[in-house]
Amino acid sequence: MTGTPPTLPAIMDDVLRDELTRIYRDTRTIAVVGASADEAKAAHRIPRYLQQQGYRIRPVNPRGGELFGEPVATSLAEVEGPVDVIDVFRPAAEAADIARQAVRIGAKVLWLQLGIADDEARRIAEDAGLTVVMDRCMGATHQELGLGPVTAPA
Repeated sequence: MTGTPPTLPAIMDDVLRDELTRIYRDTRTIAVVGASADEAKAAHRIPRYLQQQGYRIRPVNPRGGELFGEPVATSLAEVEGPVDVIDVFRPAAEAADIARQAVRIGAKVLWLQLGIADDEARRIAEDAGLTVVMDRCMGATHQELGLGPVTAPA
């Protein structure tokens, strides 16, 4: 894709469907900023679901530890190896800083989960060539595209 990377809206048309499908197809590793050990939270259920779909999940949380069988990095700078998507489960007020970190580590996509949108984060990421998805659940979208089971992520 050439030109300015797209900011992907909440609605889904054929162009958006193709772009989202490409993101999932090209993604191997997802860093989850704000990953949670609390199984009741979406920040636990969604990364676990994505891991079950074959993606490598790199959890990021200042508490550290281990989640999903992976060491938890305390920041994006500590994530080892290449990362394709930064999946954000943090408040919109933190999104611009996370976008800067995503650019520094060479991510390809900044994905802000459902309910999270920030114009500054979008500008930072797009100016650096990242594709940006805002206000959309990465797990639900995976299912909506027919790429995973039709049941909701547990």
